[in-house]
Amino acid sequence: MAKEELLTLEGQIDEILPDGRFGVLLENDHRIIAYTAGKMRKFRIRSVVGDRVRVEMTPYDLSKGRIVFRERGPGGAPPGPQSSKRRH
Repeated sequence: MAKEELLTLEGQIDEILPDGRFGVLLENDHRIIAYTAGKMRKFRIRSVVGDRVRVEMTPYDLSKGRIVFRERGPGGAPPGPQSSKRRH
């Protein structure tokens, strides 16, 4: 049996909730509760209010989703090394 196709929508984080969840306002003006995907947790990608995100949703429950991508905003360059001092 084939896996169901996921819906991929874009939105903006408007609220941070406990337990690693976020309130996301989608482009079609619907608000859902979303959690971060495992790869985003693994690589410690942080999301804050105002970030543009891509959300995957199942067609069975349109009130929940999974954040799979965070778009870089203005000034969102990757951080450099934490410290330029080396230990000898």
